Amino acid sequence: MPRSNDNRTGTTAGRPARDSRRRALRREAPSTVGLLADAGDFAAMRRYRSFTFDDHSDYLHHVDGLLRSLAAQGIHTTVALFDPEEYADYCAEEGIDPDTPEGRTRFTAGPAAAGAALPYTGRPIGELAPLLVDEAVRQATWEYAAMLLAGVGSCADCGEDIGTASLERAADALDRLVARAGPGHHHLVCSIPTEDEQLVAALHARTRPDGPAYAAGRESLDFVTVLAAGLALGGPGGLVLRTSTEGPGPRDRVHGWRLDRGRLVPLSAAAVFNAYCTDADTGEPVAPEHGVEYCPGYEVDEPGPPH
Repeated sequence: MPRSNDNRTGTTAGRPARDSRRRALRREAPSTVGLLADAGDFAAMRRYRSFTFDDHSDYLHHVDGLLRSLAAQGIHTTVALFDPEEYADYCAEEGIDPDTPEGRTRFTAGPAAAGAALPYTGRPIGELAPLLVDEAVRQATWEYAAMLLAGVGSCADCGEDIGTASLERAADALDRLVARAGPGHHHLVCSIPTEDEQLVAALHARTRPDGPAYAAGRESLDFVTVLAAGLALGGPGGLVLRTSTEGPGPRDRVHGWRLDRGRLVPLSAAAVFNAYCTDADTGEPVAPEHGVEYCPGYEVDEPGPPH
């Protein structure tokens, strides 16, 4: 009598169920993809034999395909900026051979993922790469501004920590800047020259006629930190607020301030006009924008000690 195939059939039938459960678990295991967004960074990685790509455009095309494939499987993916110099330092510190896929994987899952990273939402790689670079610049700006604040020290007269006090002043100033701008969409830019680099932070906020002002939390933190660094250092700097509204009259209003010895000083309408209508590189005049009203700044700094 032939042997029954029940056991073999049962084993075979159980495989699809196991595979299905593993696929379900895989969808709950997030992925991180390291991206060499810059052609120079890509060239630096080519010194490793185990890195097999030789063309940056082709590399980006394949990364784009990988991201789409992971998304099609329902896998949440984070794209992290891969910095070759940081990678080499990491491998040296950890005693890892940098010329291995395992080394790149460990770096991507660790330091790279903790740095400049964005969730993949289906954007083409050509749009995602510059956004990732912008995120890296934003992080570096915030970290440098925070470092400056931490190093300012305490007031010689009252002993108060200048960095902490400047953060509080900057947060209060931002609240007044947006509240006194009135209803509309507000775009603020703060620029602070320092000894090593120019700190720039931008913020989008919104004020409804019947409600409180709203600003994105991360943008607010970056903006307040950079403004606080300017207030604490007491040097020059500038702040511009542009408000867009709907309805009759000029659609946009522009206000401006300069930083002077730890205070925000309102600019006149003429100074705002000159700043906006002068080419920063050549100094040549630029035609004013249509539908834009150049307005003086208004008081936002409360009286009291600069710190």
